[in-house]
Amino acid sequence: DEERMARFEREAQVLASLNHPNIAAIYGLEGSAIVMELVEGPTLAERISAGAIPLEEALPVARQIAEALEAAHEKAIVHRDLKPANIKVTPQGMVKVLDFGLAKALSGDPATGDPAQSPTLSLAATRAGVILGTAGYMSPEQARGGAADRRADVWAFGVVLYEMLTGRQTFGGPTVSDTLAAVLKTEPDWSALPAETPPALRRLLRRCLEK
Repeated sequence: DEERMARFEREAQVLASLNHPNIAAIYGLEGSAIVMELVEGPTLAERISAGAIPLEEALPVARQIAEALEAAHEKAIVHRDLKPANIKVTPQGMVKVLDFGLAKALSGDPATGDPAQSPTLSLAATRAGVILGTAGYMSPEQARGGAADRRADVWAFGVVLYEMLTGRQTFGGPTVSDTLAAVLKTEPDWSALPAETPPALRRLLRRCLEK
């Protein structure tokens, strides 16, 4: 589809303009493939699977993720699929956020330059076999089929930070439907946070995860 490829190329060029140490670089296009920086090290999902991350280790990682999001949002680019599997931590402790904005590029929707007009990120939207969004990290507005703007990234950041500190899922269930229902209706188990979690960090999490 020539029109879709043209949109894909335009989005890839926008993403290639992101130049930040905590964002995996996009070097260009080769046909219909995006050429991206190779990042060594485990994903944050692999690290969390080993258990909760101590506060002194989690905070520098969270700060780098936030800086990556801020740099992208300043260019009106929304990640739309932030989750531990899309975050790598190098052996030197450098965070690299992967797949920035690729959900939008792969969706084939036209770029508007305005994150408030981003196309819907839904589990039903599967173009080229790629599921756009992951249930446990989708914001309530995404779970309802609404638009995804930068606030969806703030929500997902809160989910990721909660999971780093607790070593458990923020919102989960036996099925995708149960998980989406939890996102829409339930609160995280705040008692699962470590006792030494500072009050300021607890406030930050509650603000990120305000429905």
